[in-house]
Amino acid sequence: MRSLDGQKGLKINNFPEIARRLNAPRACQLDFWYTKNMLEKARRKGDDTREQILSVAEAAVLAKGFAGTSIDEIIAAVGITKSGFFYHFKDKTELAKGMMLRYLEHDRQVLDEIFQRGDELHSDALHGFLVGLKLFAEMFEKLPEAHPGCLAASFAYQDQLFSRDIRALNAEGILAWRQRFRERFELIAQAYPPRQDVDFEALADMASTLVEGGLVVGRMLNDPHILPRQIMLYRDYVQTIFLGRN
Repeated sequence: MRSLDGQKGLKINNFPEIARRLNAPRACQLDFWYTKNMLEKARRKGDDTREQILSVAEAAVLAKGFAGTSIDEIIAAVGITKSGFFYHFKDKTELAKGMMLRYLEHDRQVLDEIFQRGDELHSDALHGFLVGLKLFAEMFEKLPEAHPGCLAASFAYQDQLFSRDIRALNAEGILAWRQRFRERFELIAQAYPPRQDVDFEALADMASTLVEGGLVVGRMLNDPHILPRQIMLYRDYVQTIFLGRN
């Protein structure tokens, strides 16, 4: 099979090269955490063409938007035929749905792993959560450049391009964050009654709005430290709500 320059199709473990051939900005050439995890799983399964398609499509969408991403360029970058693409996705709408489902699963897995690790390190509901937030900040801090962005935000900015069920999936992801954080705050409050009046749902939504905003500002300024600092400020605020000021 042939690729953009006539060579054999790119291997799935060469994600930075795929991003370069798609003319993605430098930040999108990072083998960022959520793509890397999925690519490692794909390598264990062998040549998972569907996973390659989704990975390349995500890099292109984060770089240029969904409207600016063509099926032809994805086919060329993966090194497959059109029939190979349409075997997995009947059209671009189905591709978008596959990307969103993959993103949501990734999102859930990453948050599960981080906050479960926090609870393993500290069994107390509040302090385990605070450890989890610190681990979350450190995850982004380790990136050498600003994170290339969030698929959910990219889809939201172009929501007129997507069907109702894809828009509903995107909203479902935000609501999952809300439920996750609100339930944790309610659990914490059983042992640490808040020192001030607080709307737990709004406090939960602050987590997702902070992350989305931090990704945008970090990318605009090419500063990978903005989002980790914002997460740590959020951590301090949560601690103040339940423990008061030192």
